[in-house]
Amino acid sequence: MGIQLHNRRAILKAGSTALALPFLDSLSIAKSVNAVAPKRFLMIGCGYGFTKETFFPTKAGRFSEIGLTPGLKPLERHRDDITMVSNLTNLGATNAHGGSTSYLTGANVSGTPGKKFHNSISLDQVIAREIGQDTRFPAISLSDKDTKDGHGPGLSLSWSDKGHPIPGVTNPVDLYHQLFGQDKESAAEREFRLAERRSVLDGVVADLKSSKRKLSKTDQDKLEEYLQSIRQIEQSISREVEWSNTPKPNAPIKQPKEGMDGLQALKTFQRLIVAAFQTDSTRVITYRQPISSILKSWEFSLGAHSLSHYNLDPRRREASQQKDVMFMDLFADLIDMFKQTQDVNGENLFDSTLISYGSNLRTGHGLKGCPAIHTGGAGKKLRRGEHIMLPDQDTPLANYWLTLTQQAGVDLERFSHSTGTLDELLA
Repeated sequence: MGIQLHNRRAILKAGSTALALPFLDSLSIAKSVNAVAPKRFLMIGCGYGFTKETFFPTKAGRFSEIGLTPGLKPLERHRDDITMVSNLTNLGATNAHGGSTSYLTGANVSGTPGKKFHNSISLDQVIAREIGQDTRFPAISLSDKDTKDGHGPGLSLSWSDKGHPIPGVTNPVDLYHQLFGQDKESAAEREFRLAERRSVLDGVVADLKSSKRKLSKTDQDKLEEYLQSIRQIEQSISREVEWSNTPKPNAPIKQPKEGMDGLQALKTFQRLIVAAFQTDSTRVITYRQPISSILKSWEFSLGAHSLSHYNLDPRRREASQQKDVMFMDLFADLIDMFKQTQDVNGENLFDSTLISYGSNLRTGHGLKGCPAIHTGGAGKKLRRGEHIMLPDQDTPLANYWLTLTQQAGVDLERFSHSTGTLDELLA
């Protein structure tokens, strides 16, 4: 492809972080203050599932009557606001180590002829097209640094419309600066910087297109993926231009300290998630939650994968049960923060948000009957405070997503392999 392209690629690679940040680092509430509180979505992926015997309820009914299992017990104070749905299966999932790769896409990533791996657009990106365009960040993706937590391939829970992985922010300090960091450059400096970025992109695209006809079909496919990445950067630049003259809001929390990891980082991310919604910086967030680093913070001697094989000995089973309780305790704290926070319209944040928590994997490496918990008041007709057992043991997970999004006001007729909505979830 020549020296010129390699030089431009080096420039692009060196500046890729800065080029990608504008999509996540311009934020304001000025364009989003409405008389009616907007709907918001938070989707959390937990990788490997939970301890089968002590986490999942065996009876359907209201939690006030059937009680909470030991694994769900930390959610007792939110008992009347949470719902667990059983008998869901992600029909596209085939990787017993990948609880997150197709969690929000439903795609069979290894089932496309002629492609070793091919994903599709994730639900958060679909939702963002409907409700995220009035905010500086249509969607925000958060992720973890761990690679063996049962999440599988990908950089976050999010995938583009071409099925390409969307990088997730892994450092709370980076997220804070993207949300609330004040821009010190002048309008002229900003205009010059954006023009320079566009010039680099234009040069790369021109060189790539001139080389395309000389490549094999396989290399052309790879080249098209690269071009798609460039298009995403171009979109982020356009969005930065659109919001360049709108100031970011004042941060409702203090700037996090550098060097956070494990439990401290997770708790900080939870506070930043609430702050992002509170200031209407975004209305869609996904979080690929870390596991092993959290276990290390709790001084567990086993990592997430080892702990998923809890049937090997009683000590692992006990540790797995403890892990379930601790993560649900963190989830309960997050719900507390939503309930205690008002948005820019003075509305309770919990009442305008739909929060989902789950994975492709039920327990260990089981793909059937995956965990699905949701809470929040965005879906007014969704039943709350109970365990719902669906009649079909392999109900498509996509039907669950379709039902939740429709009930929260997103105009979506179909998603992935969905076959319809779930009336059983409605009051």
